[in-house]
Amino acid sequence: MLDQSLQFLTPEESAEVDKALMTTPEKFLTRLTLSTAKLLKAIAQDLETPIDALTPQQIIAWFEADAKRKQEQGVNASVLKWDPRELDDLARP
Repeated sequence: MLDQSLQFLTPEESAEVDKALMTTPEKFLTRLTLSTAKLLKAIAQDLETPIDALTPQQIIAWFEADAKRKQEQGVNASVLKWDPRELDDLARP
């Protein structure tokens, strides 16, 4: 089972990105890439699969299982802690 305290980007890592000589879009992509690398590592550990052997189907299934865990047991039981109701505001023009 995954470590529920997984932090995708530490304040120190974010500060390092801020100091980099990059544009704002490049900094965003860097943060996204660092976070994604950590999440893929966690998924691979959870599935007991080497990270380079993960398939799109395994990743999709993992996200579905995390979402189901969130629905059934609450947001604190899931790895990804966002509340989908909060994301609705982002989708509105």
